[in-house]
Amino acid sequence: MSAPSVLIVGCGDVGGRLARQLLAGGWSVSGLRRTASAVPAGVTAIAADLERREIPADWPTIGPDYLVFCVAASQHDEPGYRSAYVEGLRNVLGWLAERGQRPRRLLFVSSSSVFAQKNGEWIDETAETAPQEYSGRVMLEAERLALESGIPASVVRLTGIYGPGREWLLSQVRQGYRVTEEPPLYGNRIHAEDAAGLLAFLLRADHDGRALDDCYIGVDDAPAPLAEVVGWLREYMGVTEWSEQQRVRRTGSKRCSNARARALGWAPTYPSYREGYAAILEGQKP
Repeated sequence: MSAPSVLIVGCGDVGGRLARQLLAGGWSVSGLRRTASAVPAGVTAIAADLERREIPADWPTIGPDYLVFCVAASQHDEPGYRSAYVEGLRNVLGWLAERGQRPRRLLFVSSSSVFAQKNGEWIDETAETAPQEYSGRVMLEAERLALESGIPASVVRLTGIYGPGREWLLSQVRQGYRVTEEPPLYGNRIHAEDAAGLLAFLLRADHDGRALDDCYIGVDDAPAPLAEVVGWLREYMGVTEWSEQQRVRRTGSKRCSNARARALGWAPTYPSYREGYAAILEGQKP
């Protein structure tokens, strides 16, 4: 039996990690991004601009078994989000149709921005989605496009991705970042390696014939108040100075559950911010 094949559209940080994990398992991996030379070693590169409707010259003649749409908007406003997530996905679906290709499953990587809850409540995949910001509204539109594409599809709503190269909070804590403790501002996180690992797990599960749901939340085991995370990081890094003002980066507060993914058999390598940030900081030591 030949190895399963996957096309990762948006083979950047999380997509690149996914590619390396699947390559290690013997999968055949193609990666699409603007700069084809930036895909990981061992990945068949496809250079393409998702904003262009013309099918890329490097598009494979044989369709992939699986398609993962894992892009990041380069322009952080509503037109930029719509171009990346809605029109970008629409173009990819068009390229598949033009070649008469139909993957076994599409994984669309979305975001917890589709949830608007802000009172610290626990939510799962069945929670109401009524986003107030453009990012969540556009993501919901793109999710519907994926789920109504005619290809079996699952949406994966990732939360608060962090990891090497995604260190905003670490830099803020080093500068004395001070946040309000009451009411607690709950945040949700997943290490970039675990985000890729969840995607790889779902692909392998589908390939093994297991039934997948149409939506999963990608989050670690321990949503936590931002003040708690900042306090732990300060102690771990030995930061003693405080900034003069309290700051809050965002207003949402909710606790996302990973129970559905765990019920399928997935578990994060970094179950909380403690293990994840400790790994990053240990990796930075000379």
